Amino acid sequence: MPTLQFKGKNIIWNHHLAVPFHTLNEVPELHYFSRKSKGISDKESPLTPPDSRLTPDNMIIEGDNLIALKALLPQFAGQIKCIYIDPPYNTGNEGWVYNDKTNSPLIKEWIGKTVGKDDLSRHDKWLCMITPRLKLLRELLSDDGVIFISIDDNEYNNLKCIMDDMFGEECFLGSFVWKRRSGSNDAKDFISIDHEYVLTYRKTEVFSFEGVEKDFSNYQNPDYDNRGKWTTSDLTCNKTREERPNLYYSIKDPKTGIVYQCNPNRVWVYEKSRMERLIKEDKVIFPTDGKGTPQYKRHLSEVRSDKKPVSTWIEQNKYKNGDKNLLFELSGEYSKKIIESKVLTSDLNMKATKDLRSLFDNTQVFDYPKPISLVKTLISQATENNDIILDSFAGSGTTMHAVMELNKEDGGNRKCVMVQMHENSETEPDKNICKVITRERVKRAIDKYGYDSGFKYYRLGIPLDAETMLAGQLPTYNQFAKYVYYLCTGENLEDEDKINEAGYFVGEFGKQAIYLVYKQDYETLTRLALNLTLAEKIKEQQPVKKRIVYAPSCFLDEEYLTDNQIEYVGIPYNLFQRK
Repeated sequence: MPTLQFKGKNIIWNHHLAVPFHTLNEVPELHYFSRKSKGISDKESPLTPPDSRLTPDNMIIEGDNLIALKALLPQFAGQIKCIYIDPPYNTGNEGWVYNDKTNSPLIKEWIGKTVGKDDLSRHDKWLCMITPRLKLLRELLSDDGVIFISIDDNEYNNLKCIMDDMFGEECFLGSFVWKRRSGSNDAKDFISIDHEYVLTYRKTEVFSFEGVEKDFSNYQNPDYDNRGKWTTSDLTCNKTREERPNLYYSIKDPKTGIVYQCNPNRVWVYEKSRMERLIKEDKVIFPTDGKGTPQYKRHLSEVRSDKKPVSTWIEQNKYKNGDKNLLFELSGEYSKKIIESKVLTSDLNMKATKDLRSLFDNTQVFDYPKPISLVKTLISQATENNDIILDSFAGSGTTMHAVMELNKEDGGNRKCVMVQMHENSETEPDKNICKVITRERVKRAIDKYGYDSGFKYYRLGIPLDAETMLAGQLPTYNQFAKYVYYLCTGENLEDEDKINEAGYFVGEFGKQAIYLVYKQDYETLTRLALNLTLAEKIKEQQPVKKRIVYAPSCFLDEEYLTDNQIEYVGIPYNLFQRK
């Protein structure tokens, strides 16, 4: 399989492994809950739920999305059903800045500089930015999960090559073509760039789209056929006499004796022997006046599925409330017949801008937001009621808004996690899109549309590395315990309630019991160790399982540890040797 080469690839291909885990710290004053959600009464403030254990699981995370994705692994690795991202398109006019820090002199020269249209290495920089993020997104995706990526012509080919390399060509599902506006004022050489793509990959072949419910209202039984309801369908196919000579013949109506000739440019669907059998079985409907073309009598019992497939073709469909809508069609081949079969709908960018402005007192706060209906359409095809959706380029917050709207429509309980950076700069040092736009948009949407939901707000905290810990910056016990469990098992700690800080117990995994000897106090931590008293207590608690103990030091010899099935992992230095 061909691979894409770009400047810096060998440096960043595994850069995500070097990114340290960070804590995710709640910012309670920025949480928001609807008055309806999880038992909050009208008398209580929507900012202060009565019981934090009952609050929604939606998360808005403020900070660098590469670091945030790494921080999400201990909680969500292999748990995300649907990912939708809308990264920078690298048009040269977006003003995005490369900020991923590595030890490479080449990449150090890029850091902090705006990537403009005249930058000869802008495609290299974009690929170096997106690659480690895609690697982490794939780790977060469940085996039956799917990722949607909005993109335009600037980086489509590069993104497709990277995704083929990372996910595998066999996991490519298709590129939805989305017509984002009705026309273009910036047409170049009489080509109006009025479309974008949604590149779609699944993690494994377990995933498939939900499909769209078929309309069976045209199936009737006017002749009281004992085989049930039926409708008519075409008996010809788009082949010529020269292409399929065995399908070119005449047929006769046994009741009237009228002979129907075959169209040399559109022959019959079936060979002659099968057609004769269908006529005997009364499966062919002949015209009552002898004019026209015979039709196939298709019974409802023959329909193999009550769903229609989703297609990659999107076409402008109709006007609704003054805004043009789009639809996903059944085939990528454009024809009038196909256009008649509506499948899925989405609005233009014009509608998205209008909706966002309406939430912010008719003020333009964000350029080119995606329509709620587009994201909602994708999510509805990819998820069930309790699935988790992730957007790590959250922008104006369309994805969480779409999830809440879909939940309201179908009674679902989907959860959404969004990540958004500040996007501040030297000229705008206090800029914070996540807090001022992303969070505020979702908050206002909850109030305006009456969503029975809410979210918790997080900021990236300290890195969980040896240097930080030795400097006295320490995570909470629960934060560290979840991280240790993930490093030890590669799985998420599902039942956090079983964490016992007093007994240093983290959790169980198969035939292993995991312990963490730790306190969020540097002086106390320097005196903690795995000693004989603690080891004997752990043996008593876990008489059968292998015991893995993370601790600052160990006062037991190797023979004792081996004989008693205890594995010691030193913190902080040995902590980062993932099992």
